[in-house]
Formats: sequence, structure tokens, C-alpha cells
Amino acid sequence: MTLDLRVLRQSEYDSWFGALELAFGGVAGLIGDTALLRDLNEFERSVGVWDGAECVGTAGAYSFRLSVPGGAQVPTAGVTRVSVAPTHRRRGVLTAMMRRQLDDIRSWGEPLAVLTASEPPIYGRFGYAAASQAISAEIDTSLVRIERPGGSGADGIRFRRVTPDDPAVREACEALYAADVARRPGMPARRPGWERLPLAGLGTPSPGSSDLQCVLAERDGAVAGFTLYHLRPDWGVPGPQGTVEVRDLHAADPGTYAGLWDFLFGIDLMSRVKARSRPVDDAFQHLVSDPRRCGLRVRDDLYLRPVEVAAALEARTYRTPVDVVVEVTDAFCPWNEGRWRLSGDAKGAACARTADAAELSLSVNELGAAYLGGTSLAALARAGRVREVRAGALEAASLAFGSDIAPWLPHGF
Repeated sequence: MTLDLRVLRQSEYDSWFGALELAFGGVAGLIGDTALLRDLNEFERSVGVWDGAECVGTAGAYSFRLSVPGGAQVPTAGVTRVSVAPTHRRRGVLTAMMRRQLDDIRSWGEPLAVLTASEPPIYGRFGYAAASQAISAEIDTSLVRIERPGGSGADGIRFRRVTPDDPAVREACEALYAADVARRPGMPARRPGWERLPLAGLGTPSPGSSDLQCVLAERDGAVAGFTLYHLRPDWGVPGPQGTVEVRDLHAADPGTYAGLWDFLFGIDLMSRVKARSRPVDDAFQHLVSDPRRCGLRVRDDLYLRPVEVAAALEARTYRTPVDVVVEVTDAFCPWNEGRWRLSGDAKGAACARTADAAELSLSVNELGAAYLGGTSLAALARAGRVREVRAGALEAASLAFGSDIAPWLPHGF
């Protein structure tokens, strides 16, 4: 029977989502809060592939605005819920959905597409590359302490446990999140409804964990920071050895930030703090007394692909002045192929097609990897993935594309 690729109808959602859950192991709730995911779903931006009455392929794209170097929030497609039934592998289902999706994203005027990859090798052939990394930590707080620097402003902070789904609490936490979006590349600005995501999360806490806890850090009566976490109690022969599982933490200033970590380290009956998906330059690494006992691990996180090269490069600013002709290859989106002259600085940028000779040569994958400033063009060149045509062009462009603050995706989608 001929496969039918079409925009998702609301009446088909349960079958579509069921196919997605089955592709990810068939465990109900593993992907996330089912009701919330339905509420957040954008039906007109979701597609399914059908074999008769059976859904055998799924894909969606949220309408995001992503922070980029310079502080702009760029219209971006947040690609999500991609799956193919095991019975229909190697029949072109995924390629057809990616083709339809990228054509749609281009027609929507969104110059970027991003995703989190369950299996990274799948998406490279469609032009996506890892543009940010994240660290995880499992810290033995019986051996490691937080050392607050003198004059950090940590005095005068009051910690208050609150109900995380209280509307006033949500509003205060979202304001702190939004302030970080303005400072750090790679963060999606949350649209209405998305403030519920940190409370529900994607996936479930570890077995035996408490309900979600929320503590506000207040200074002079104003909320200056917050943390969301679970407690997982445990007991051994020596006594209590529970774990604090940190889900989220944002602060308006270094003193509040250090104070929140110190609070988490000091919760009674807990001997470990476990944090996942923190920025690779997260400052707690400079506050701990012994980084070797923090169990730090780094992994790839946000994958990005420029959908419209010129619009994407014009949307961000550049750390130093740059004027370079870049030759781009992009087999899956051929409208991006060719030579582009990029001229920009910290105030803005212009990018247009040119007949001038190329000075750098790379594929759209490398352009996506370097776009948020988390991966240097120079490092990619050392791996043989960027070719310098004019001497000196690589050093200048690599410096310009960099970012003083590492890109970070604070949550999945």
C-alpha cells in the first residue's frame, strides 16, 4: 500500500503519539507528561506517515525563538517527536519527513532548525550538527564543599520553600529564565504554556524520588534566584546517603547563584548532588573545593542546522569584525549552496551571494556547529572539516564566530 505523508489531524493524535511512544520503547510516560505534550503540540506543524490506518512515522516542529550571539531571538523550528516504526525502516520514511519538514520551515521564514538527537548519526545527513554541549555532575557532598568567594554578595539571602505550580512563583521563575535567555545563546524563549515544562519535565524522576521541590532565593524581599529539585533518600551502613537531583537553577547575580548551590549541598540526610544538562561553563565548577570528585561528564546537546544561510548569519552578531567569503555545500537544501560574503561585527551583519573567490570552504553541518559560538571553526579545521583557502581567513573568522558565554539548552523539547 502507498504510504501517505500528511499534516496531522487532531483526530489522529492518539494514534500518532502512540506510534511515537512505541518507537521509543513503548513505556507510557517515558517521553514526558502526556497531557502537557498534547497541549504544546502544534498540529499544523506536525506530520505523520500512514500505511493504511496505521501511523508509521511522526515528526513535529515547535515555533521557537532561539537566543543567538548578540542577544537576538531568532525564529527557529524546534524539531521534535521524530520516529519511524521498526516495520517501515529503510523505506525512505524519515527522508521524506525531513524533506517535507525543511521545505515547510523555509516557507515559514524560519532561518534555523534545532533538535535534540536520540541517535546523532541519524541527523548529520540532513545537515544537523552539535552546536552546544552540556555537562552532568554527581558530587559527593561529604567530601566537596562550596567555597563562596569573599565579597560575592551571598549575605542577606533568604531561602523559602514554595509550591512550584503557584502562579506567582511561576511568574518569578520565568522572569529569571527570560533574563538568562537574553544573556546566553542556545536558549529557547518560552512561549505561553511552556512555563509548565520545568514542572512536568521530559521523562520521570529516578524511582524513589520525592515530588518536585522549589526553593526561592530572596534578597530584600525580591526573588533573586530559584532551584527545582527532587530528593531521593537512601540509607547505608554508615547512615543517610540520599541524593539531591537538581532539575533547574537560575540566579540573577553571582552571590545568589553561589548561595543556591550551597543550599543544595547542605540539605540534611543527603550526601550527593546530581545535576544534568548544565552549561559547560557553569560557574559551580569554580566554586567547588574539589572538581575531581564532581563526576563531571560532557556530552553533545543541541543540534542545529541553518535553513537559510544568509538570514541565519545576519541574525547574529560577531565578537570581532569579520569580512569573509564562505563557500557552503548543502546537498539536502541546495538553495544554500554557493559562495556567501559575510561582513559583520558586534553591531550587526550582512550576508549575500557573491561571485568572489572563496576564502573558507565548509559544509552546512560545520556552519551549524559553529553558529552559536560553542565550537570553533579552527577546531573543525584541525579535524579537516573546514578548509582555509586564503591564508589568515580561518583565524579571523574563528575568532569572530566565538562567544564569551557558552551556548546552552536548558531543557529538552
